[in-house]
Amino acid sequence: MNVRMELTYKTPKGIEAEFSSNEMNIEEALLIAEDVQKTGRAKHLTFIDENARSWTIKELKKFAEGIQTEPYHVSVYFDGGFNRETRKSGLGCAVYYEQNGKTYRVRKNALVDELESNNEAEYAALDLALKELERLGVHHLPVRVIGDSQVVIHQLNGEWPCYEESLSRWADRIESRMEKLGITPDYQSVSRKENREADQLASQALKGTDIMSTIDI
Repeated sequence: MNVRMELTYKTPKGIEAEFSSNEMNIEEALLIAEDVQKTGRAKHLTFIDENARSWTIKELKKFAEGIQTEPYHVSVYFDGGFNRETRKSGLGCAVYYEQNGKTYRVRKNALVDELESNNEAEYAALDLALKELERLGVHHLPVRVIGDSQVVIHQLNGEWPCYEESLSRWADRIESRMEKLGITPDYQSVSRKENREADQLASQALKGTDIMSTIDI
């Protein structure tokens, strides 16, 4: 979760001015707030989150302590492949996150046979990743969503229209799942080379190799 700070600053001569910061992560915001408070000149210091909710410094500290035991700083890589001959799809995803001061990586793939195109496979791979986020207990956080499918990234970003009914259903499913989890997605389009890990997982699924692993890195 990102927040911005709002405060009133009062000089020794009694001149007051109101300030609002740029958005930043909770850890940075608390560090700056504590530094500002040391001056003794900050008044009415509050934090505003992405949902326009207001937090006091005490409330935000308590929240920050709580999320240390839950996944945070989450990034998701996804990729899907469709084999026209076998009509099967390989789905792959890699989830990176921090928890209890450690960094973890989850790798997951799946072989499915109910899809009709490569674009559907890409959407299904992202859906697979979101199921993993739900399993991990990720909720009410910003999440980097990274893929090499420009169709999926730009359609979910609202930059491209979604005319195909099948893809529209997938987009609705993805957005509904994210809303349920309280996830704020940051969609990022990358090259296939930069998405190599998810691509390999999808290819392995098409070859019949099942993968499900979690490691700390």
